[in-house]
Amino acid sequence: MQLRNTADTYGALAKFLHWTIVILIIAQYVIIEAAEELPDGLEKLTMITRHKSIGILVLGLALIRIAWKLVNKGRPAPVPMPRPQRIAAAAGHGLLYLLILAQPISGWMMSSAANYPVTFFGWFQFPALVGANEGMHEFYEEVHEFLFTALLVVTVVHVLAALYHHFIQKDDTLRRMLPFGRRRAA
Repeated sequence: MQLRNTADTYGALAKFLHWTIVILIIAQYVIIEAAEELPDGLEKLTMITRHKSIGILVLGLALIRIAWKLVNKGRPAPVPMPRPQRIAAAAGHGLLYLLILAQPISGWMMSSAANYPVTFFGWFQFPALVGANEGMHEFYEEVHEFLFTALLVVTVVHVLAALYHHFIQKDDTLRRMLPFGRRRAA
C-alpha cells in the first residue's frame, strides 16, 4: 500500500488518519455516554479523563491530517460531478474539518472554565485555555454538545453522499478512501 496519495486513490496515511479519527470519535461518544451513567467517583472521573485525552488525540490527528493534505499535493482527481455537487462536497469537507477541530477545543475550554485539568493520558497537562468561570463552563458545555450534534448531522450527510456515489453513481468516491478499496473494473 502506497503512503502518499495518487491520482486514483488516497494513500495509506490519509486513510489511516481518516479512519482512526472516525473510530476515535465513535469511541468518544460511547465513553462519555457510559461515564454519564456512572455515579460520581473515581471510575467516572477516570472515564471523563480518558474522554479528554482521546479528544486531544483527535485534535492532534486532525491537525496532522490537514497538514498532510496541504503537503501531499497528489490527491486523487475529483470524480466528475456537476459544479453544485463539487461546491457542496468541498463545503462539507471544510465543515467536517472545522467541527472536528472545534469539538475538542470546546471541550478543553469547558474543562478549563470548570478549573479541571486536561491531560494527555496522564503523561502531561495542557494549559487552561480560559480562566475558571462556572457561567462560562455552562456556556462551553452547551457549545460542546451543539458541536457534537452538528458533527453528527454533517457526518451523516457525508456518509450518505459517499453511499450515493457508490451505489447510485457507481463511481470510486467511496472506494478510494476505504482501507483496502480497489478501483471498479472499467
